[in-house]
Amino acid sequence: MVTPQLGRANPISIADKKREMQYNIQQQLSPQNVMYGSMRSTPSPHPQPFGGAVDYGSPISVMMPGGPMFPQPMHVYARGLRQGRRNDWSEPTALRSALLDEFRANKARKWELRDIFGYIVEFSGDQHGSRFIQQKLENATSEEKQIVFDEIVPDNTLQLIQDVFGNYVIQKLFEHGTQVQKTLLANTMEGIVQAVEYILPDQQGTFVKELDAHVLKCVKDANGNHVIQKLIERVSPDRLGFVTSFRGNVYDLSTHPYGCRVLQRCLEHLPDEHTRPLLEELHKYTVNLMQDQFGNYVVQFVLENGKPQDKAVIISKLRGQMLQMARHKFASNVCEKALVCADLETRRVLIDEMMTPKHDGVSPIVTMMKDQYANYVLQRALAVVEGDQKEALIGRVKPQLANMRRYSSAYSKHLVSIERLLEKYTGAAQSEPGLDLPSPRPETP
Repeated sequence: MVTPQLGRANPISIADKKREMQYNIQQQLSPQNVMYGSMRSTPSPHPQPFGGAVDYGSPISVMMPGGPMFPQPMHVYARGLRQGRRNDWSEPTALRSALLDEFRANKARKWELRDIFGYIVEFSGDQHGSRFIQQKLENATSEEKQIVFDEIVPDNTLQLIQDVFGNYVIQKLFEHGTQVQKTLLANTMEGIVQAVEYILPDQQGTFVKELDAHVLKCVKDANGNHVIQKLIERVSPDRLGFVTSFRGNVYDLSTHPYGCRVLQRCLEHLPDEHTRPLLEELHKYTVNLMQDQFGNYVVQFVLENGKPQDKAVIISKLRGQMLQMARHKFASNVCEKALVCADLETRRVLIDEMMTPKHDGVSPIVTMMKDQYANYVLQRALAVVEGDQKEALIGRVKPQLANMRRYSSAYSKHLVSIERLLEKYTGAAQSEPGLDLPSPRPETP
């Protein structure tokens, strides 16, 4: 939808606008000394002094992927802004637009968001203008939000992300924007992060260091976690100092919907010197994490991709508790993964435990066949069991299957899947172990 451009003065030509847009796109690819501004919660009081203003008139080097380095002077803001924008602490000789000067001087006027359309980027970079936009966005109409959004995204996103006041406006857009706007803004930020691998190592270090104090907040943010994941994937581990912040927080991260993803990326991409402290901490909480709706994915990841000693620690926590864990909604996933990823001898021990009657004489097989979660673990065992143990397991399942068919229809859905697996194994042409998979679980929220 094309939104009306209210309150703009001095219309510019289409050719001028195209040149400006092309220049701003180049600016997004330019490495800066500071890649991210402060990420405190808004609105921000800014009680403390800040450093000097960035000189947007000085040339900086740009390194394009596969291309040479060349200077690009930074001197253009969106329409209505002038070179040498002054922040509160900069030289009194620097210039602001006439509208911003009036805004700062005229306190008697009742200013509205529409009064500064065309100057959103400049106002966002000013201490008082940033506060004003943040406050107005909280109760702005959809049309007003769209106009603000269009002035910032995508051309001026990087500029405001790294601005000491502008970054708060970006946060407000995430907080009060529409879902479409949030998605487009997040995609723009991810594009900026992806460009990190093409800048110089020292610049990467500066970029990452800006996040150090806020990394745990970013990890738990719906959009920020993607930024952290991309950095872990693309930046050299020796520059990821923020990873040390995860120590002492492994359980908290593992049980968080976004934290569990970031932790998995650490285990996937970082060397042992970084991951070993995280794994040692994780092993202390393995039993609890198996039973957590998000933690179970971290445990499964280690079973599938971890070192043998880490897999052994996890499986040792399952032994003696296979039936109990198999009946748990989330831990049953870990039981399945353990059966698939364990070595031959360990798998044999786990399946033997499933076949051994309890002290009260009740067979775990019967309980598992009836249970809404454990039946999937039994199916997985039937799919991976080998040799004489395979015959023993089938020999225990078949009689119970017949009895349950005869006396009850309550478990018919579970039994059909088990019955199909038995038919494959007892037919004339038996399949190789591990090739026949159990029926998929229904999706759970």
